[in-house]
Amino acid sequence: MITRIILFFIGLCGGGIVAAGLFSFIVSIGALNRIIGKTHTGNHIRLYEYCIAAGITIGNLINLYKPEAVRWLPLWAGLILVSAFGLFAGIFMGTLVMSLAETLNALPVFVNNLHMTNGMKYVVLSIAAGKGVGAWLDFLMSMK
Repeated sequence: MITRIILFFIGLCGGGIVAAGLFSFIVSIGALNRIIGKTHTGNHIRLYEYCIAAGITIGNLINLYKPEAVRWLPLWAGLILVSAFGLFAGIFMGTLVMSLAETLNALPVFVNNLHMTNGMKYVVLSIAAGKGVGAWLDFLMSMK
C-alpha cells in the first residue's frame, strides 16, 4: 500500500512538472497571446484559462480511462466529433508552429535570403498547404 502511494505521488509530481513545462513553453513563444491579439478577445482571459484547464483535464481522463461511451455514439456523431477535434488541433498546431518560427526568426531569415518583399502570405499559405497534404497522405497511407 505504501509503495502504491509513493508511486502515485511520483507520477502526480512528474505529470505536473511536464504539464508546467509544456504550458510555460507555449506561453513563452506567445501562441496564446497571438490568438488573443488576433481575435481581440483580451477581456475573456478567464474563459481561455477555464477552457485550457478543462481541455487538459478531459483529455487526461479520456486517455487514462478510455471510456466505452464511443460505442453508444452513432457514426455521424463520431465523425462530427473527430472532424471538430482535427480542425481545432490543426488550428492550435499551426498557431504553435508559426509562433515558434517567429520566435526563432526562421521565416524572416528565409524571406530575407530570398529577397522577397511581397508575397509573405503565399509563403505561409504554402507551408500550411504542405502540412495539410502531408497529413492527409499520412492518414490515407495508414488506412491501407
